[in-house]
Amino acid sequence: MKHWFVYLFLGIVLSTTVSCKRQKTRKSAPMARVDSASGPTEVTKLPTIRTPEGTSEKVAMDEVDFTYLVARSKVSFRSKADGIDNADLTLRMKKDSLIWFTAGQFGITGARGRITRDSVTIVDVLHRSYTQLSFPQLSARLGIEVSYDLLQSIIIGSMPWKTQIEQIQKDSSTYVLRQRSGSVQIANYLNPDTRKIVQVEASEGSRHLLLSFQDFTTIERFLFPLSSTLTLAGKTGTGTPQQTVVELRHRKVELTNQVQTFPFSIPSRYTRN
Repeated sequence: MKHWFVYLFLGIVLSTTVSCKRQKTRKSAPMARVDSASGPTEVTKLPTIRTPEGTSEKVAMDEVDFTYLVARSKVSFRSKADGIDNADLTLRMKKDSLIWFTAGQFGITGARGRITRDSVTIVDVLHRSYTQLSFPQLSARLGIEVSYDLLQSIIIGSMPWKTQIEQIQKDSSTYVLRQRSGSVQIANYLNPDTRKIVQVEASEGSRHLLLSFQDFTTIERFLFPLSSTLTLAGKTGTGTPQQTVVELRHRKVELTNQVQTFPFSIPSRYTRN
């Protein structure tokens, strides 16, 4: 028997709570279907950035301007101690303010969660308990800065850190946009043809984060990544290397202006972890 739960809405697994038996065989995820509701979605262009050398060359990024997102996805994770293949994830989002999800496997709902700009709340349905952490508390547990914007980025492929771009480098195929957020060093890799972020690297001390986006598809004029991979690497307190890999694959994505509901409550009989 394995115990697990989705600690962050994507399956950044920090402890174990949902009891279920699972096979080791990895299932292939179905082809994704992407819907666009309520008419065309307008693309919002972030401010154009001039290169530090002051040349006329410019760097531009495209982000979608949507109100609500609804998605059905699959999430997998691997670590040295454990792993989960193709857990079901249902997502609802109000852009820049709220992420709601349910997660489970084999038809069993294991966790429900709500993420605001201030905190992450996870309800373990099977074990009648819940966990609530502020982002500073969550960052301390992971050993690297985590924010709402980072979690939203994993879903939609946006730039995770909103701090000023300090340096821009160009190679044969990408622009590298470098940032700092406190002690975190960040490199964003931008495809100049699609104007989309394809990879993000961040490091803080011995902890490293790698986020990559794949399988872009078009919703109206918006390129949306149907797959993302998050790798967290570092060392334990005893110096042992450790690595966790989380893969998110969207099966269906809907962008809409229609108001969505985010039902969420914690039963009084549930205990706090």
